[in-house]
Amino acid sequence: MKITGDLTFIYKTSDDAKVVFESLEVDNENYLKSKLNSNAIEYEVESERLGTFLATVDDLIASEIVVEKIVKKTKQ
Repeated sequence: MKITGDLTFIYKTSDDAKVVFESLEVDNENYLKSKLNSNAIEYEVESERLGTFLATVDDLIASEIVVEKIVKKTKQ
C-alpha cells in the first residue's frame, strides 16, 4: 500500500519561502518532492509504510520550525 500526502508551508514573503526552501532542500533531496511557488513551499510525501510516512512528515515539520525560528531571529 502506498501512502501519499501533500504539505504546504505558506510564508509572508517569497524571500522567506526561498530561504526556508533552500535550507531544507539539502536534507530533503532524494527523499521528498518539493516545489517553491512564490511565497509557498509544496511537499509531496510518499511511503510504503505508515510509520515511515509519519516519521518523514514529523521530521519535515520539526526542521521547518527550526529554520523559521532562525529566519525570525536574523530579522530582529
